[in-house]
Amino acid sequence: MTNDLKATNITWHEGAVAGSEREELLGHKGVTIWLTGLSASGKSTIASALEQHLLHSSVTAYRLDGDNVRFGLNKNLGFSPADRTENIRRIAEVAKLFADAAVVAVTSFISPYRADRDTARKLHEDAGLGFVEVWVDVPLEVAEQRDPKGLYKKARAGEIKEFTGIDAPYEEPHKPEIHLRADQLSVEESVATIHAYLAQHGYLAAK
Repeated sequence: MTNDLKATNITWHEGAVAGSEREELLGHKGVTIWLTGLSASGKSTIASALEQHLLHSSVTAYRLDGDNVRFGLNKNLGFSPADRTENIRRIAEVAKLFADAAVVAVTSFISPYRADRDTARKLHEDAGLGFVEVWVDVPLEVAEQRDPKGLYKKARAGEIKEFTGIDAPYEEPHKPEIHLRADQLSVEESVATIHAYLAQHGYLAAK
């Protein structure tokens, strides 16, 4: 798939609400928190807990889950390298819209390719929006031991092709803003680490 613009005769329309106005009204900044890691690393669990924690802290947040979006927005995509790239491109655009609306977008996607995550980051940076990459890191053997959906077992048996960590690569982040050893930290500790980073870098205040 291509990123080239196919539509013609279209014009970008600016709204009447500035980003600073949204931030002031909501009391915090918009930012995308991009959780990446192997299947069964704990991304979705941490994302769910983080969303709940932020909402109960009066921070407008919304979770975008890798499996969930494949039931709707990305239901026409599989797991080939090209489809994985398009999957991440689409969700990066959606997350950017949330961040632009001064919402904390919490995404949990394997997003195995470094170039795709870099593209998602650049999309936000070009728009003047925050992007926080969180590597939810567990050894492959730990992920396989957890295997709550039985996917690793199926991949080892050859029932699932192009499964990340088995017969498809996972490219580890070089410089994530946050590196969580999810086999050593509790969910609560992981959420607290992310919250502390957001507070320290001014995302939880409008100014």
